Amino acid sequence: GRAAQRVRGTISTRNGHRCSSDIDDAFEHLLTRISRFESLTRLPGECAQPALTSTPGGGIMTTVLITGGNRGLGRAVAEELAGQGMTVIVGARQAGDGAEIARRIGGGATAVQLDVTDPPSIRRSAAWIDEHHGGLDILINNAGVLPEATSQAAEVVDLGLFQQTYATNVFGPVAVLEAFLPQLRRSPQGRIVNVSSTMGSLTDQTDPRSPYYDMIVPAYQSSKAALNSITIMLAKALADTSIKVSSVCPGFVQTDLTPINREQAPLTVTQAAKVVVSAATLPDDARSGTFIDSDGIVPW
Repeated sequence: GRAAQRVRGTISTRNGHRCSSDIDDAFEHLLTRISRFESLTRLPGECAQPALTSTPGGGIMTTVLITGGNRGLGRAVAEELAGQGMTVIVGARQAGDGAEIARRIGGGATAVQLDVTDPPSIRRSAAWIDEHHGGLDILINNAGVLPEATSQAAEVVDLGLFQQTYATNVFGPVAVLEAFLPQLRRSPQGRIVNVSSTMGSLTDQTDPRSPYYDMIVPAYQSSKAALNSITIMLAKALADTSIKVSSVCPGFVQTDLTPINREQAPLTVTQAAKVVVSAATLPDDARSGTFIDSDGIVPW
C-alpha cells in the first residue's frame, strides 16, 4: 500500500545505523551530543548489577517480564537477561508460544499468557507473577505494532488504524503498568523500559534536517510520542521511589514489525537488544525519564 511505500522510500541512516521504530540532527545534534549517554554513566551493552528481590522461598533473584517476549526483539532481550542470571518471564499472546520459548531459553525462564490488548489476561499475569515470584523487578513494554506499513487506507489518517495501533502501543503499556506498578514499587531497584522509536520524536518530525522528517505514518508516530510522554510523566511521578523509567529506540531491526524490517533492516535482534538491556539494568545513580538509542540521548 501507499503507507508501506512511504516507509520504504524514507527510511534513512543516522550515524551509520538505520533506525526506524522498533526505530537527531535537531538542536545541532543536541549540542553535538556531547551529553550523549553521560547521564546514564555507562555505555550501551554494559549492565549494572541486577536488582535483587527476595522470593517467597528465600532466594535472591531479579524477575523481569517482557511483553511480546516470544519473538523478535523481545526474545533476544529475554535470552540476554536470562544469560545474566535473571528470572525471565516471557509474555506472549498464546500460552503455548511463550512456554516453548521459555523452554528454549532455559535458566528457569517461565511464560505467562499476556495479551496487552486484553486487560483480564494482564491482571491474571500480575497475580500469577506475584504469587509465584514474589513480585516484579523489571518491566519491559516491548509489544508493538505498525499496521500502517501494510494498510490500504484511502487517506493519510484512518480511524481504524489509529484504534488498532493505540490499543497495542499506548493503551497496552498503560494497562500493563497499572497492573504491575504495585509490584515494581516493592522492588529495591525497579526498572521500566518502554520500547519506543525515534519516529515518535517530535523534534525529528519537525526538523527538515532530520532523516525522519519525511516519514508519514501518523498512527504509529503519534503512538510512540504518546508512549514517550508516559515515560516522562512516570519518571516524575516515581521520582521519590527507586524506580527508573526509560524510553528506548532499538533501531531499524530485523523483525516482523513490517515487511521492510525483515527485508532491509541492518540490525539483528541481538544487536538491537543491547540498548534495551542497558536501560533495564540502569545503575542507581542514573537519570530517570530519558529517551535513548544505541548512540545515546534522543531528543523528545
